[in-house]
Amino acid sequence: MTPDPHRPENAAPDTTGSTPTVARLLGRGTWREARYVAQLLRTETVGGAVLLVAAVVALVWANSPWSGAYATLRDTTVGPQALHLDLSLGTWAADGLLAVFFLVAGIELKREFVAGDLSDRRKAALPIAAAVCGVVLPAVLFVVTALVVNRAEGGDLGDVLRGWAVPTATDIAFALAVLAVIGTHLPSALRSFLLTLAVVDDLIAITIIAVFYTESVALLWLLAAAVPLAAWRMLLRRRITNPVVLAVPALLAWGFVHASGVHATVAGVLLGLLVPVNREVEDDPDRHSLAERLEHRLRPFSAGFAVPVFAFFAAGVTVGADVGGVLRDPAAVGVVVGLVVGKAVGVFGGTWAVARFTRAELDEDLSWTDVFGLALLAGVGFTVSLLVGELAFGTGSERDDHVKLAVLAGSLIAALLATVVLRLRNRHYRLVEARETADLDRDGVPDVYDESSERA
Repeated sequence: MTPDPHRPENAAPDTTGSTPTVARLLGRGTWREARYVAQLLRTETVGGAVLLVAAVVALVWANSPWSGAYATLRDTTVGPQALHLDLSLGTWAADGLLAVFFLVAGIELKREFVAGDLSDRRKAALPIAAAVCGVVLPAVLFVVTALVVNRAEGGDLGDVLRGWAVPTATDIAFALAVLAVIGTHLPSALRSFLLTLAVVDDLIAITIIAVFYTESVALLWLLAAAVPLAAWRMLLRRRITNPVVLAVPALLAWGFVHASGVHATVAGVLLGLLVPVNREVEDDPDRHSLAERLEHRLRPFSAGFAVPVFAFFAAGVTVGADVGGVLRDPAAVGVVVGLVVGKAVGVFGGTWAVARFTRAELDEDLSWTDVFGLALLAGVGFTVSLLVGELAFGTGSERDDHVKLAVLAGSLIAALLATVVLRLRNRHYRLVEARETADLDRDGVPDVYDESSERA
């Protein structure tokens, strides 16, 4: 008998006469997971629409005859000077409101690592590999492109390379808003993959901000933050969820981290990671865990207010007067290449590598075209990209304005390309959606999930 070249040499022979089970990538998850993802994506999609409106309003206002009023509003200083919190409204949005965004991201990370896909090493390998490749390749392409453009222009490299991390982030709200606009019926497995990918992406992004964009650290203030963080954890373990009570240690932790020199949004992630998560409760479809309840309360505020307000103050740059400067700026060109090419090739390549080295196959409902469309969509970087640009080049600097325009342009190009690819498969997605929502026995659970449970 001819030996099977795909069977590992140390594998036991198949004596059952059955066909070996092939590992599947991006398969359909459980009904509880599908419900959770659907509910979460609805909130993020609405938030993404508000985000788009806020960004457009900022752009229009900043390029209107009343642009001076926009700048005055953004630069208005409020807050107690004695506590060194006399910050502009734009800074409050970046340091304060985005901390809420990262708090929600931290809770989501904790749930994923304890009870979600990231708790299973086999399932976690795919989104982690895709996210890491989707961070590394854009950063590398940014550096290479910036060096090439700088050499061609013959200018001084200066601080250009400080922006290497700008094109590494995916904005899940913006990406979902694009999906809502183009009306694609993306299968639940792909939506779940996009969400998990963005969760890992957020973790990498906040790590980059904390490590590479912190110039000096006041250790005493950073150590002092441990006290309110411990109080926050203790209150939650005792099921004390009164928002006024929880706000006290949360604000103190934020203030101490801000005073330490570390970007204040790091406090949000730390608070989120300290929220207790019980896997048994998370897996029970009839119970709502503490982490789930907190996330449910905070996400609408984060997606519907915090992130759009930040976008409003960050996206207001003059477009028409400096297009030539943007095209000649090595950092701006590097950002566009990183978002459009780096993200797509990185995410797609990471997914393909997992399939190649684990000999797994895509789920039968999907094709590599779907993965490529999703990888293109990952190039929609907005919120964190704008934040990193401000940290790298300084808020309001000429290069920061160039990078903001590049983020907007790169995100728009990535969104348009993703639209073309995903719309080509929309008819197939409708068929998959019909199967995933059919409930012939009327038990409230789509039949495909009943069948998955029986096979398990």
